[in-house]
Amino acid sequence: MEAAGSTVIVVDTNVVARFVLRGDGATLAERILKRDSSWVAPPLVHSELRNVLATSMRTRRMTLQEALAAASVADKVLDAPPREVDTGSVLELAERSGCTSYDCEFVSVALDLDVPLVTSDRQVLAAFPGTAVSPEAFVSY
Repeated sequence: MEAAGSTVIVVDTNVVARFVLRGDGATLAERILKRDSSWVAPPLVHSELRNVLATSMRTRRMTLQEALAAASVADKVLDAPPREVDTGSVLELAERSGCTSYDCEFVSVALDLDVPLVTSDRQVLAAFPGTAVSPEAFVSY
């Protein structure tokens, strides 16, 4: 799937986390946003991001206030409403690929919208080469 000219992309939690946590990979996430600023994801992205933020708080890498600010930034960058997923589609993708149902929710949204899924997940990249694209490849289109 060609990403060039896309008006929307699906991003996984790792891309969103890179952007809001401002650590390693933040510059790459910024380049993704500059390349395509309409990010969508399944509702699961919010739960997964909350877990990332809670882990960062638990390990003392950020305060509650910083975590809340990061969640707010994520809400802004994920400007479109979360895309619901079809359970049957997710389970079929999981069965076919061996990927987790969590990962297949992101794939399902990308397939439904016929847009790229930007992800660093190697298993997803290998299982869905026509849909999933690495952040590095996406910004080099």
